[in-house]
Amino acid sequence: MKQETSARPGAGRNSLFLCAEEGWEIDKHVRVNDRIRAKEVRVVGPDGKQIGVMPLKEALRTAEEMDLDLVEVAPQADPPVCKIMDYGKYRYEQSIKEREARKKQAVVSFKEMKMRPKIDVHDYEVKKRHIERFLRSGHKVKVTVMFRGREMSHTELGLNLLRKLAEEVAELGTVESEPKLEGRNMQMVLAPVAVNKK
Repeated sequence: MKQETSARPGAGRNSLFLCAEEGWEIDKHVRVNDRIRAKEVRVVGPDGKQIGVMPLKEALRTAEEMDLDLVEVAPQADPPVCKIMDYGKYRYEQSIKEREARKKQAVVSFKEMKMRPKIDVHDYEVKKRHIERFLRSGHKVKVTVMFRGREMSHTELGLNLLRKLAEEVAELGTVESEPKLEGRNMQMVLAPVAVNKK
C-alpha cells in the first residue's frame, strides 16, 4: 500500500513490514507520532492486541508513556489504525535484513564477445575459450556477429557460426536468446547452465 512520505529522515524506499498478527503492511514512508493527521485513531498495542479507538493526543500520550512510537499502519481505515512500536528499532532491523537479502542475491552480469562471419579458425578458438571462461564464472554472454558491406547478403554465415558456437559450449551454457539480426549485427545470448537451473 502506498503512503504519503513523512517518515523519519533516513528512511529508504520499497521495504515493507508485515505485522503477522493483524496482516498490516507498514511502508517505510509512514506517518509517525506527531506527523499523524487524524483526530481519532484505533490503537493497537506493541503485543498486537487492540487497545481501542481514542483521540490522537491520548494515543500519543499512551505511546509516550511506554517510551515507544505511534505508527500509522492503515491510514485508509476509518478511523486510521495506529500501532505502538519502537519505530527506530524496526527501521534498524529492516536495514540489516535488506543488507542480508542483497548479499544472498545472485548477481548475473553480461559480457560481450564480437566476431566477424569470416573469422579465422584460431581467432574463433580464442574467443570461444573466453566465452567458456565467462560462462564458468556465472556471466551471461552476448555474442555479436558483425557484417560489413556485401557480407549482409550472406547472413546465414553468421547464423551458422552462432549455432556452431552454441553447440560447442552447450555443457557450460544454453541459448537464452536465439540469434537475431539487428541492423548489421546478429546477436545471441548465452546463459550459464547453473543460472538456468535455479
